[in-house]
Amino acid sequence: MTQGIVLVSGGMDSLVTAAIAQNECDAVYYLHVNYGQKTQARELMAFEGICDHYHPADVLEADVTYLAKIGGSSLTDSALTIDDHSDKEEVPNTYVPFRNAHLIAIATSWAEVIGAQRIYIGAVEEDSSGYPDCRERFYTALERAIDEGTKDETKIQLCTPIIHKSKAEIVKLGMQLGAPLELSWSCYRNDDVACGTCDSCILRIRAFQNAGVKDPIPYAIEVKWDADSM
Repeated sequence: MTQGIVLVSGGMDSLVTAAIAQNECDAVYYLHVNYGQKTQARELMAFEGICDHYHPADVLEADVTYLAKIGGSSLTDSALTIDDHSDKEEVPNTYVPFRNAHLIAIATSWAEVIGAQRIYIGAVEEDSSGYPDCRERFYTALERAIDEGTKDETKIQLCTPIIHKSKAEIVKLGMQLGAPLELSWSCYRNDDVACGTCDSCILRIRAFQNAGVKDPIPYAIEVKWDADSM
């Protein structure tokens, strides 16, 4: 029996990853982590909606709001402003330092207890914000560290099924798998209507445009849903 833990933030990438895990595992467990982000309540709402849709075997909601106390990211630090999207090749100020390592560590502890063989995370390297903890080599190294730091009989695979996909490919795959994209939330700023200008919103808008479909969530700006509009 294959058991998988999926890190489900409530965003589009984690939703599509959850849909993939549903097809690959006999039992799926969802982990949601609150880290003091500005849209924490809205992301939790999205997570709960995704749980209601897929009915995972079990759910764990973890709290690592100490990341907000550490600061260094506009997602968690009230003194920093979330910048609009930029096409400059630099790590944006929305990067939360080493966040994904904290998330994977929690998932690893849970996986060892329940005997799960896989941990899924919706990291995207090639068509994303350029966060260093979304690179494939990071997960390759982290998987080796997990093997060294767990019991000899524990064998856990880190699964990053969309890491080399474009955002448009992720949208198309989500639609193919019947993922409820309307339940996901990507905006870094708002809890009600997506701003449409932050880094995450722009990447999502472009993904739907390039996929040739309209995003089912509302935006505060007017968006033309065709591949040539941006």
